[in-house]
Amino acid sequence: MVLMACRGHFRFDVAEMRQSIIFITGTDTGVGKTVLTGLLARYLRERGVNVAALKPVCSGGRDDARVLHAVLNGALTLAEVNPWHFHAPVAPLLAARQERKRVRLADVLAHIRAMHERFDVLLVEGAGGLLSPLGEHFDSRDLIASLRATPIIVGSNQLGAVNQVLLALEALPPVARRKAGVVLVSPPRPDASTKTNTGLLAEHFDGKRIFRLPWLGERFNGARVLKKSPVRKAVEELASSFQIFL
Repeated sequence: MVLMACRGHFRFDVAEMRQSIIFITGTDTGVGKTVLTGLLARYLRERGVNVAALKPVCSGGRDDARVLHAVLNGALTLAEVNPWHFHAPVAPLLAARQERKRVRLADVLAHIRAMHERFDVLLVEGAGGLLSPLGEHFDSRDLIASLRATPIIVGSNQLGAVNQVLLALEALPPVARRKAGVVLVSPPRPDASTKTNTGLLAEHFDGKRIFRLPWLGERFNGARVLKKSPVRKAVEELASSFQIFL
């Protein structure tokens, strides 16, 4: 897909699109993965891109999956967005075992690939951090490697973010690391490092692939949030930066 500048705006040339999988992972749980995935899905759908968003595995409730389901406006059922869900608020691997169930890498990959056949761009959100166990002997890193996906690492833009992001980048397979992006999401209460993390991180990772997203509040409404100029600009810059999108 070619993304072209047009009178100061971007437009997508869908005819030249190539199928892409973007995997949104994070430094931890609760850092903003679902918000970013929802914003990207809505932004691309507004531009006529055949895009879907999945959260294949989750535990502790399905609120995140419901956010993505709502953003897609009927393009997928909730069960297609989120086939594996468990009640206990612990790592999905343990939550599944508590229910005497097993989540296997081959099954998750098969579902993602089946969804990929139906859409030109597929956004896949992991659960927890990059290495949080999702099922039997696999995590988000294994999914990224098997799918040859482009990873986006999301972290909270506060003290400790640089270390956490660099650890996540180091844990990625080399091929995935070279095309990765980083999004730092502002916390509700910025600290002394919030303004400096991006610059410091850019000393160790390509600054053109580091983005900041402002704090969006406790409740997510993609349509309303995307009307905010700083948010739209951040999402537009992220979408236009990846060669996988171009």
